[in-house]
Amino acid sequence: MRKQYRSEILGEDGLAADPMEQFALWFRQAANAHVFEPNAMVVSTATADGRPSSRTVLLKQFDHRGFVFFTNYGSRKAREIAENPHVALLFPWHSIARQVVVRGTAARTGRDETAAYFRSRPHGSQLGAWASEQSRVIASRAELDRRYAELAERYPEGEQVPVPPEWGGLRVVPHEVEFWQGHENRLHDRLRYVRDDDAWRVERLCP
Repeated sequence: MRKQYRSEILGEDGLAADPMEQFALWFRQAANAHVFEPNAMVVSTATADGRPSSRTVLLKQFDHRGFVFFTNYGSRKAREIAENPHVALLFPWHSIARQVVVRGTAARTGRDETAAYFRSRPHGSQLGAWASEQSRVIASRAELDRRYAELAERYPEGEQVPVPPEWGGLRVVPHEVEFWQGHENRLHDRLRYVRDDDAWRVERLCP
């Protein structure tokens, strides 16, 4: 099951000065290469005593401030972030032999930002955010479907669905961003941006 990666060398001279600019470039290239859901990322969190958990989440926004995803604030990941804000993100773009690893701290976005994104979601996804008490035990699939049906009757298509009070955005502000490019013989390129106050420095890691 071993695969040799054949790709161009990732050199320091070719990097953008800011990791978010470099991420934007690689994200566009992943999308243009038809990577399946290039915005899918593994979000790793931990409890206050260091017990980790991971799950795949869709990135919905990114800019110079960081990486944003949305969730129920009662979910396991949101509860763990409330205890311990240190988070890791992993973008596994296997088909182009690339990955991006982000380490940073997470905090809730503002309600205006949450509301703006919620309004952009399909009607069914808006109802789903109300129907699911994410990460909590539920008796059956039938119970989930019943909740959704009741909400669909209360808020038919075309009627505005209010933003759930316990649902919203989380922004991960990066402290480190590592760009990994696969190569033959395990001589992969690993270039990591590390924040020093308001500036970024780049260091190369052994593969």
